[in-house]
Amino acid sequence: MSDHLSALLAARFSDARQVPSDLERVSSLQAIAGRGSCRSFEPDPVPLETLRTLGAIALASPSKSDLQQRDIVIVDDAEQKSRLLALVSDQAWTAQVPSLVVFCANNRRQRHLHEMQGLDFANDHLDAFFNASVDAGIALASFVIAAEAAGLGCCPISTIRNRAAEASDILGLPDHVFPVAALAIGRPAAAPRISPRLPLRATLHLDRFSETTTADIAAYDAERAAVQPYANQRRTDLYGTSDSYTWSMDKARQYSLPERKGFAQFIRGKGFRLD
Repeated sequence: MSDHLSALLAARFSDARQVPSDLERVSSLQAIAGRGSCRSFEPDPVPLETLRTLGAIALASPSKSDLQQRDIVIVDDAEQKSRLLALVSDQAWTAQVPSLVVFCANNRRQRHLHEMQGLDFANDHLDAFFNASVDAGIALASFVIAAEAAGLGCCPISTIRNRAAEASDILGLPDHVFPVAALAIGRPAAAPRISPRLPLRATLHLDRFSETTTADIAAYDAERAAVQPYANQRRTDLYGTSDSYTWSMDKARQYSLPERKGFAQFIRGKGFRLD
């Protein structure tokens, strides 16, 4: 891998701009720009104390209004891990995950503070769910950065929310606490590769938002197909196969069918109001 930040960004974005010279060789920026999700691991689990340390680093990340509405569950018990991974077994690569952590949104603790102080919780609406979810997402991103800096590989598993109630039961999550994502973690069996991203002109805006154009998506489809073609096509039983299967085709197929229709009901069952 190049030690130049500009080369790493050019591998990711077709329209990457010139990198300021003082940032070119900043190692932490290079690591983030050149990262890739890891789905192939060495078999040995990550030591528990390493996971605890990475968790502490992740929990040092920013939190909305210092409310700290995010918790991390390290799944150390082999049987517990197997039960959780069985919930996402439609993704074959997860069967060999050596270590697993789960990031949870926790609005329960905030409500406990109100009980302690004898004050009403006056914000029992969608924002309570949203703030806790974002806090968990920030912690997840920080954990990934920390783990990869330590030479580990990671891959988030958002499909745990497809079976959120079962995951919640396995983890013993009470009301107002729910899983946002799991994270597979271990020593990479092979170096993860860089996945091209949408061009920056479509996703990095200056002053005002601008719509992504069909031309931008088509150009990205062609670029990605050239360097990272899909090994499998999604839902060929419904849509058949395509000789030119693309990123936009894959994502449209994915969300052309219902997913997590019961998630809002699950969240309401956890005690959240979503109005």
